[in-house]
Amino acid sequence: MTDWHRETADFWDDKSVLVTGGTGFLGSHLVDELERRSDTVDISAPTSDEYDLREKEEIHEALAACKPDVVVHLAATVGGIGANRRNPGKYFYENAIMGIELMEQARRFGVEKFTILGTICSYPNHTEIPFSEEDLFDGYPEETNAPYGIAKKALLTQSWAYRQQYGFDSIYLMPVNLYGPRDDFDLETSHVIPAIIRKCIEAQERGDSSITAWGTGEPTREFLYVKDAADGILTATERYDSSDPVNLGSGREISIHDLVNTIVDATGFEGTVEWDTSKPDGQPRRKLDTTRAEERFGWEATTDFEEGLERTIGWFRKHR
Repeated sequence: MTDWHRETADFWDDKSVLVTGGTGFLGSHLVDELERRSDTVDISAPTSDEYDLREKEEIHEALAACKPDVVVHLAATVGGIGANRRNPGKYFYENAIMGIELMEQARRFGVEKFTILGTICSYPNHTEIPFSEEDLFDGYPEETNAPYGIAKKALLTQSWAYRQQYGFDSIYLMPVNLYGPRDDFDLETSHVIPAIIRKCIEAQERGDSSITAWGTGEPTREFLYVKDAADGILTATERYDSSDPVNLGSGREISIHDLVNTIVDATGFEGTVEWDTSKPDGQPRRKLDTTRAEERFGWEATTDFEEGLERTIGWFRKHR
C-alpha cells in the first residue's frame, strides 16, 4: 500500500495555517475547501495591505502573528501575456523575493509543512507533449512568461536545497491554467477564458457584431477548474513529502481557436471572432502528464470542462 493511502482526514485539525494570496482567485477557493475539511483548523489569509510579502520585516511580522504549522504559498504577481510583456522585471523580482524570503523565514520559524505553488510557465518553450516533470530544466521558457517562470522555478531549487541541508518539508506543485468563479475578468490582466467570456457577454449587450481574440488561435492549452486545483493542493499538502515537482492538470488539450468558439457558443454570442495576429500566441502547446500526482498522492481532476465553463459564465453574469 502506498504512503498516500494513510489516513489524512484529521490532518488539518487544530493546525494553524497561513495561506498567502488567500483572498485571491485560487486562494479564496482553497480557504473554502480547507474550512470544509476541518472544523478546528485555524486559517490566516492576510491581504497584501496587511503584510507586504516583498518586505522581509513584514514576512517576519506575518509569521509571528499567525504562528503557522503549515504555510500554503499562493501569493504571486501574475497576469496574461500582455501584462507579462509590460512587466518582466516586476514579475521576476516580486515573485522571486516573496517566495525565497518567505521560505527562509518559515524554516527559521519551525513551520512543519511549506507548500509552494509553481507555474507551468517554467517549462521550456518547446517541451514535448505531454509535459513531464523531468523536462523542467531542459531549456528556456517561452520568452513572454520567462521572467515569471524562472522566478518560480528558483523556489523549486530552494525546496530541494532546504530539504537536503535542513530537512525542511516543502513541496512544489505546478497547476496548469486555472479558470472558474471569482476569476480575474479585468481585460488588462486576465487570462484567455475570463477575457473571452467578458468580451462575448458585453458584445451581446452592446449589440456588437464581432469580438477580437489575440493571436492566431493555433496554440493549445489545458485548463484546470479552480476547485479541482484547491483540492489537489490540499491533498498534496496532506499526503506528499518530497521536493520533486508535481503537475496538477486535467489532461485535456484544446486549441485557443476551439476554446474561443466553445465560449462563444456557451455565452450565446451570435457575432463573429476576429483574430488579431499582431498579438503574440505564447507557448505553442500545453498539456501536462499528471501521472505523478495520481501515483504519489492519489489525486486527479474531476470537473468536466464544459460544466466548469458554464459555472464560470454563470458566476460572471451574476456578480460583475
